Amino acid sequence: MLRMINCIWFAQNNGEEAVNYYIETFNSAPGGNHKGQLGDITKVPKASSEISGMTEGSTMTAECILDGVNFMALNGGPVEQFKLTGGVSFIVECETQEEIDHFWGRLSAVPEVEQCGWCKDKFGVTWQITPRILDELMKNPKKAEKVTQVFMPMKKLDLEAIKKAGA
Repeated sequence: MLRMINCIWFAQNNGEEAVNYYIETFNSAPGGNHKGQLGDITKVPKASSEISGMTEGSTMTAECILDGVNFMALNGGPVEQFKLTGGVSFIVECETQEEIDHFWGRLSAVPEVEQCGWCKDKFGVTWQITPRILDELMKNPKKAEKVTQVFMPMKKLDLEAIKKAGA
């Protein structure tokens, strides 16, 4: 069976810490609609440590499943071509403002890059915290213009303002 895994390179070798943080973030979300689960943890073998310079027995990869999506955190060290950028983001669709507030509070750590639901966490990973209804409203040409005018200037999205614009 094919399994797709999103692999995220952690230059600071804090991938296991990030995975545990994400699991706790998803499991503590209000409403019980979001789930996080720990997967495999792989340690650096001696042969790899001799080549990579990583400490034998330290965490090489940590896997988790967040809302049914597979992630692997790879402690790869500071390699320039593998730096995290906002060019890749992970979308968390929320049903309520309470869920939006929770994920925003946990995953937004760099206020200067916040824009229309996009935020960056303390590990450098970019997220989009959006209400589930936004996608539906944007597909309706009669509503998309007004909805866009409302949400584009926002940082953290306001579900009620978006619903009102799409009414």
